[in-house]
Amino acid sequence: MGYDTNQSNVSKEEFDYSCEMIGKLRGYFENVVVGQKNLETSLLTAVLADGHVLIESVPGLAKTTAAKAIAEAVDGEFSRIQCTPDLLPGDIIGTQVYNRETSKFETVLGPVFANFVLLDEVNRSSAKTQSAMLEAMQEHQVTIGTQSYNMPEDVFIVIATQNPIEQEGTYPLSEAQTDRFMIKEVITYPIAAEEVEILNRIEKHAFEKRPAVMTIKDIDRLQDITEKVYVDESIKWYISAIVTATRGPARLLGEKTAAYVKMGASPRASIAFLRTAKATALLNGRTYVIPEDVKQMARAVLRHRIALNYSAIADKVSVETIIDAIISTLKVP
Repeated sequence: MGYDTNQSNVSKEEFDYSCEMIGKLRGYFENVVVGQKNLETSLLTAVLADGHVLIESVPGLAKTTAAKAIAEAVDGEFSRIQCTPDLLPGDIIGTQVYNRETSKFETVLGPVFANFVLLDEVNRSSAKTQSAMLEAMQEHQVTIGTQSYNMPEDVFIVIATQNPIEQEGTYPLSEAQTDRFMIKEVITYPIAAEEVEILNRIEKHAFEKRPAVMTIKDIDRLQDITEKVYVDESIKWYISAIVTATRGPARLLGEKTAAYVKMGASPRASIAFLRTAKATALLNGRTYVIPEDVKQMARAVLRHRIALNYSAIADKVSVETIIDAIISTLKVP
């Protein structure tokens, strides 16, 4: 374990509590979802860091199951919104309905008012509907008519999924929208052994809903503890160097590789690095951040914040290739 009394604002009691709660959350998730360790890490990191998650994969890889498992584990209010081209902003945030008996308009709040909101296939909704989530995700409030309504005070996390294969009837997320997601995780097919385990659990009915192992208040406290995790000034400079390198990669990667990058990451990436590194440290049993915590989250934090041009597509250069090149080239503190 990594409790350090000299480099922590986290008390020993808080550290022990966080280890116990994280263990319970991991255990619940792994009882429901087979494999998908990267998805597990990203979701737990988002919960601790109080951020939103964008998940990309083909259908059938337990994205919805994973999101629901997190909500059920903490007895939180879960809301699933299936995005379609005809979905309207009011279907998500709510609308005003005229009451004939009182001759007044009444506000009916939408499904976005929950602790965990799953936006399934978010890229199937129109740009107008996607934009309805911007205020909710960034400001933790929505505006209906002339009145603003706050999201849940304790925990509000949006988990959005998108299918990269479908093109008919899809609307790619804008840069402003994707930047609101703290993390983007890309998940792939399970290995053979994991697929067999899925079949075995299906036969044993092992995927039935289980009792919650903690409460929303526990998550709220975990997030407060995560905030206290120590980050040295050298780590902050390291984060800044990584993000800055995405905006001017030629100095680090050379003109040929840098030519693939159309747009670098915004300061939101630096903030996301700081918060996810703290959460990663706590998940790894430490109350202080080390460079490896930053490296571990590099792909998840940057893959949706770096835009590549058509040359990269033509030459089959992925955004992960650029991220890995930056991480491997920069000096580690």
